[in-house]
Amino acid sequence: MSEADNSDRLRRVLGFWPAFSLVIGTIIGSGIFLVSNDMIRAVGSPGMVFFIWIFGGILSLLGALSYGELSAAMPEAGGEYVYLSAAYGPLLGFLQGWANALVMFPASVAAKGAGFITFLAVFFPNLNRILLSIPLPIGPGGGPLDIHYGQLVGIGVIVFLLGVNYIGVRAGGRVQVFTTALKMGLIAAIIFAGIFWGKGDSAHFQSVIPATPGGVAGFFTALVAALWAYDGWNNAASIGADVERPGRNLPLVMILGTGAVICVYLLINAAYFWVLSPAEIAQNPRVAAEMMQRVLGVSGASVVSLAAMISIFASMNGSFLAGTRPGYAMARDGVFFQSIGRLHPRFHTPNASLVLLAVLSCILLLSGRFEDLYRTVVFTSWVFYALTALSVLILRRKKPDMDRPYRVHGYPVVPVLFVLVAAGLLYSTLLTYPRESGIGLGMILAGLPFYFHWKRHPRPSARK
Repeated sequence: MSEADNSDRLRRVLGFWPAFSLVIGTIIGSGIFLVSNDMIRAVGSPGMVFFIWIFGGILSLLGALSYGELSAAMPEAGGEYVYLSAAYGPLLGFLQGWANALVMFPASVAAKGAGFITFLAVFFPNLNRILLSIPLPIGPGGGPLDIHYGQLVGIGVIVFLLGVNYIGVRAGGRVQVFTTALKMGLIAAIIFAGIFWGKGDSAHFQSVIPATPGGVAGFFTALVAALWAYDGWNNAASIGADVERPGRNLPLVMILGTGAVICVYLLINAAYFWVLSPAEIAQNPRVAAEMMQRVLGVSGASVVSLAAMISIFASMNGSFLAGTRPGYAMARDGVFFQSIGRLHPRFHTPNASLVLLAVLSCILLLSGRFEDLYRTVVFTSWVFYALTALSVLILRRKKPDMDRPYRVHGYPVVPVLFVLVAAGLLYSTLLTYPRESGIGLGMILAGLPFYFHWKRHPRPSARK
């Protein structure tokens, strides 16, 4: 193939370590520093919190195993968009790509940006000051929309990451490796300090506090929080066209990355409950900071805030690497805005798709509806995670001769278990958060008129 033919295609320039860093770096964001507070309040006992971390981790690992087969067989840009189109037809694939490009990744980046601001405000409290108030009922709870100084800083971070990923996939990959290595070192230091330097008490692990809501509802409430912390295990699938040796590397990085994160989450929660009682964890939203303040004083809380900011920064960068590929892939197939499918002539990056992600993320960051965002993201994401895992079974029957460099271990039990648990999670989330779930479904279905318009007026496919 000539150089000219290659000029309009993504290039396989990301090796094992950038892709592995993408998985770990995207998963570990702000959640692990915060959500143990929500979880202990929902279920009441440390034992149940650990069980949910393990359950959510195994569920994510089952998903990674299922995605491993699909990504190795179809290593293209777009991930689930490609798999669902092959299994169910172009309409469902489009709706997933639409939701990914316009809802899930922008909402995820915005929610992470909000977390970045929360920890930066530890050093600069004035970031919480209101810059201006828009007297319209468009803010949280239907009140006026308040714009804080911190939100402008968050927009600055988004624009910076846009610039890094705009100038090259390798640049984004190098930033991902560096920031992921740095944050893993800081998290290891936090775990070590809590377990070996903290004046802990093993009785904390047996203590129980009143749970709200408790029971089955409490279990699923805590599970949603845990899955938010685990979210991102599948992101390497979206960059299938950028990864070297995809048949080997894509399954490997998703499975090993998810397994590594499970270990990290269990260790850091062991440090939390060793130093703090369940009641203290329930009373302190910034669990990691409270633990390190007990161990090292005020400087300990500052270390956690710095680690959290680096962690969130790496996670946001990973979202820029992965989040621009679904829209790019759809545009290449002629069912999305045509400009989104173009690559920059010099930097060879999907520049228009990057700008779209940055703009939408900034708008959502200004909305202030951060809890709504992550609940909407979890519900919307898991609708498609379940359908994608199910497509492993469908494609085994529909395309039995497809080249599969990796076949999911434990087939068909692994994908079936994943789908069944995901269905239970979605049902519970729909009952518990009907508004956020409805918003997520509405955003998915909003793509239907666009799909039928593009099908009636097809644009030239850019795929060769």
